[in-house]
Amino acid sequence: MMILSAVDYRFNVLEDKVIRRFLYEEFPFHVNLDKEMEKISNLLPEEWESHFLKYMDDFYDDATENERRHFIQFAIDLTKADKVITPEENKFLNLLFDNWEHDFF
Repeated sequence: MMILSAVDYRFNVLEDKVIRRFLYEEFPFHVNLDKEMEKISNLLPEEWESHFLKYMDDFYDDATENERRHFIQFAIDLTKADKVITPEENKFLNLLFDNWEHDFF
């Protein structure tokens, strides 16, 4: 999710609020967002997709169908938070849809 917020090279307070709300609602344990952003900032942009896919697959394996549906809605809300969906954000949204579509259609 942090990559989804960073692929347009902008991270704003509205995206931060969407992420924090999702984490509060979905995770019973504390997630250190600064630590996660540090991991992503150490990746080269060409490494983002493989990193995203790995964690997307990990989430898929551990989540229920309902949790995956909720995550898809969260991803949409996150990309729309700043009122602009960039081509980069759309690309990563499509990775989610393309890999999880068999669950929803």
